[in-house]
Amino acid sequence: MAGRQPLDVHLQELPVYDLLLIRAIFVLILATAAWFLQPFGLTSPLAAATGALLGVLIVLAEIRLKQVSLKRLIGAAVGSVLGILGAFLISLVISWALPGSRGTVSFFQLLILLVMTYVGLIVGAAKGDMLNLSALGGLFGGEKAQKQSFKILDTSVIIDGRIADICRTGFIEGTIYVPGFVLDEVQHIADSEDPLRRARGRRGLEVLRQLQQETDLEVRVHDRHAPHTGDEVDARLVRLAKAMRADIVTNDHNLNRVAELQGVRVLNINELAEAVRIHVLPGEELTVVPIREGQEADQGVAYLEDGTMVVVEGGKPYLNQAVDVVVTSVLQSTRGKMLFAEPKLSDSQTDHDYTSRTYPSGRKRRPVR
Repeated sequence: MAGRQPLDVHLQELPVYDLLLIRAIFVLILATAAWFLQPFGLTSPLAAATGALLGVLIVLAEIRLKQVSLKRLIGAAVGSVLGILGAFLISLVISWALPGSRGTVSFFQLLILLVMTYVGLIVGAAKGDMLNLSALGGLFGGEKAQKQSFKILDTSVIIDGRIADICRTGFIEGTIYVPGFVLDEVQHIADSEDPLRRARGRRGLEVLRQLQQETDLEVRVHDRHAPHTGDEVDARLVRLAKAMRADIVTNDHNLNRVAELQGVRVLNINELAEAVRIHVLPGEELTVVPIREGQEADQGVAYLEDGTMVVVEGGKPYLNQAVDVVVTSVLQSTRGKMLFAEPKLSDSQTDHDYTSRTYPSGRKRRPVR
């Protein structure tokens, strides 16, 4: 990974100005050729204007085709070929039905050819997304398709910081992509006058540095799929994900819902954290260390490794020391999960047979009665 460019160097951007220059030269060449050749008997100024207009139309078609997926291109090509074939068969019928009217027949044949080709092109492009190119293997399937999967990072998940650890464990596969407008927003936060926002923004930039060194990270390369139209960052992020067939990685609840409504797959870091929390049922045993007193008398408060609060009734005498407890109830609220427990009775105080082997993070087996 030593050969990677620094994060904020724009070498990975498309050469926009070079492309504009090339397109302008192309239009100028067509206009100049039409000026000298004067096709269809046109005067030189009118011929030059016609050549320039044709060049602009070709450039617009090229820009549009760059944004079309391979499936749509294949579908459009197949549809247009089928349309031409259908027009040819219909033309044979018209020639047989109107043998004496060659001018009329030629007009109808040309009209049918244009209509059938256009209809085949549009229908084929619309149905192109139904093609399963991965079934062809080779260039279109298998490992190649997996490598081209993109995960787009949102601003909130970058400044959160946990994405670096998740990527390091290998749970997120494919290419990680940071849009330019998201990077600009992180930089704006890093330059904020508020010390807290400035610290979060700088942490976000540091997280991106780590991702660039440890993962396949791309920046700004594919922003052309969602050009700026005055909309907000979240709306542009969803448009970009739809155009790239990519997933959005975020911890923003509102963005999560909006993206899902538009058919974009979302990987929510908060949902992942909730999924890996330790699930405890009443009657199970834990080993905890109360670190402070509770609100009620003789209560002690401890925390599990995932941050779950454990209120130990009668746990005040055990402050700052490990104690075996039995969970009595579980309270689920909007703030998270809270456990209530009591110190485990000694063997002389109960006839229950508790096993001594513990689970990871100090969690023990449920007592066998």
